[in-house]
Amino acid sequence: MTTANLLEYDLEGLAAFCEKLGEKRFRATQLFRWIHQRGASEFGQMTDLAKSLREKLAGTARIESLKVLSQHESADGTIKWLFDVGDGNAVEAVFIPEDDRGTLCVSSQAGCAVGCRFCSTGHQGFSRNLTTGEIVAQLWFAEHFLRKHLKRDERVISNVVMMGMGEPLQNYSALVPALRTMLDDNAYGLSRRRVTVSTSGVVPMMDRLGLDCPVALAVSLHAPNDALRDDLVPLNRKYPIAELLDACRRYLAHAPRDFITFEYCMLDGVNDQPEHAKQLIELVRGAHGVSCKFNLIPFNPFPASGLLRSPQPRVLAFAKLLSEAGIVTTVRKTRGDDIDAACGQLAGDVKDRTRAAERMAQRRLAEHTVTVHPARRATTKPGVQEH
Repeated sequence: MTTANLLEYDLEGLAAFCEKLGEKRFRATQLFRWIHQRGASEFGQMTDLAKSLREKLAGTARIESLKVLSQHESADGTIKWLFDVGDGNAVEAVFIPEDDRGTLCVSSQAGCAVGCRFCSTGHQGFSRNLTTGEIVAQLWFAEHFLRKHLKRDERVISNVVMMGMGEPLQNYSALVPALRTMLDDNAYGLSRRRVTVSTSGVVPMMDRLGLDCPVALAVSLHAPNDALRDDLVPLNRKYPIAELLDACRRYLAHAPRDFITFEYCMLDGVNDQPEHAKQLIELVRGAHGVSCKFNLIPFNPFPASGLLRSPQPRVLAFAKLLSEAGIVTTVRKTRGDDIDAACGQLAGDVKDRTRAAERMAQRRLAEHTVTVHPARRATTKPGVQEH
């Protein structure tokens, strides 16, 4: 008999499941708390549930997390897990500890179909969407592992960023129930301001998210004009910058924060020149302007990209130009790069069944959308202090 994995359900879904078993809604709330707040994986542990309900659950349901294939801990305390999602596919999640918060970076897909040039995940191709349970399982496992690992009784993970493998808004139907579980006070009780969905700009789904489950939004911009962004973020050909910024303004009407975060990966000689900064200033202050902050991300090179990291002085000069224009700008710390857990490095042990790297190389040669001439190799030491 096939049993239901209860990690797949938000509270409404679990209430519907319990109703089919002839149980009242408050039983679903009890069950939800046992699973997510206490990390229970066996129904026998749930001592305040009626024995009859535990017997029903034993025959119809399970609490099944993901198998951990590997765990690596960085010198800076960052921890990366590689999870098995079956059929030779794997996804990664990363815990990033800070003095004032603990952030978990969560994956939404095995691979990614967007194919951004600077992202190693995109170069492996796309395998499949994760289910709601597979998304939630990353948080469920990490939270309760970390409590034991760090010998803490209180919540460890205060922030979740959907910035792992995949484009979250291309897996919308699984994403939203997972977000609702993260936000629910009977589960993880995270603030909407502390749950962030990162998107490369899937405009229609940005509008839906604003109505269905508004959380903090981060947009992978990476270029100040359509010609360059077409090459770096191929989705821009479908939803160009003007449409994207319009969607950002619409989202702000529902968002828990009064700004959109624009992520901008600094690529040596590609998008890091003073004229690029000036174009960005004009872009967000002009006709399509939007309340925003910029997060400048040091690129983490990998051989297939053909790109290099911008030198540190150039990154800081770029940040200064934006800041002097009145735009809040930070430079992201490089965390976990010694275990390939830094931004853009999540690739896992997933086979490139779609020959994505080969296809991307052929496309760039054929189209020449933008001629990119990387500057000299950066010699500065990776890692910066966040402003």
